[in-house]
Amino acid sequence: MGNVRALSAEFLGTFGFVFIGTGAVVTDAMRPGTVGLLGIALAHALAFSVMVTAFMRISGGHLNPAVTVGLWLANKVDAKTAGSYIGTQLVAGFAASLLVLAIFPQTAVQAVQSGAPMIATELGMIDAILIEAVLTFFLVSAVFGTAVSPEAPAVGGFGIGLVLLFAILVGGPLTGAALNPARAFGPALASGAWTGHAAYWIGPLLGGAVAAIVWEKVLLPRD
Repeated sequence: MGNVRALSAEFLGTFGFVFIGTGAVVTDAMRPGTVGLLGIALAHALAFSVMVTAFMRISGGHLNPAVTVGLWLANKVDAKTAGSYIGTQLVAGFAASLLVLAIFPQTAVQAVQSGAPMIATELGMIDAILIEAVLTFFLVSAVFGTAVSPEAPAVGGFGIGLVLLFAILVGGPLTGAALNPARAFGPALASGAWTGHAAYWIGPLLGGAVAAIVWEKVLLPRD
């Protein structure tokens, strides 16, 4: 029963985050300028903050394969749990994107490929991977610093979600600042927009892994 609760929490949390995030992107395309970069960043940050806070006591509130992999590398979750979480997150991201596809105006959805992140034409693949990796490093560091560490302040998921605010303001025009393979995978599968998609796996997983190693080896207090 505990596993059902945890997977349900991961599904609902990831679903809510991807739906609100991609919905903000589609709404901005439908009414240009009404949401803007700041609005999109706030939608992602607040949605992630609320979802992590709501579900962290049930599943840990990962809602992101990069977070799950980081916690697995730090021996905070086992491989079986990590695999089931990642599968659930990907399914939830796709389900959220299907709902966006079903209820938002098709012209707006198609204009932004269901809200899938895109790499700016000025960037190469390596640049995109590094941007996603660095920004995800900060996101996963926030997870360790505010939720994993026994010295963590009692701020719920808001310290984690707010990373997305500055990450999207910095990286949104460059890579979309997905920082989350499930956030990229859902709309990509719904729209068929796979250009540069590898960056949204390699970058976040790399950044999350480095953050996990730094926290596990250096920053977490010793027992």
